[in-house]
Amino acid sequence: MRCHNCGGKQEKIVTDLPFKIGADSIVILKKLPVIQCANCNEYMIEDKVMEKVDAMLKTVDRKAELEILTYAA
Repeated sequence: MRCHNCGGKQEKIVTDLPFKIGADSIVILKKLPVIQCANCNEYMIEDKVMEKVDAMLKTVDRKAELEILTYAA
């Protein structure tokens, strides 16, 4: 699979990513599986993973400034 941005090789990795869910609220998802370019670090999240991320983000306290969750497959 090739990167749509630079044409580099993409590989499946596990990483931590922040998601801004409000003006003052950020959720960090740990151990999130993504497909990342080895050249430019552009990443994609597969549809089935993003569906679970969306469900997880709906459960967080939007009044909290920072919340850290672990993605579990």
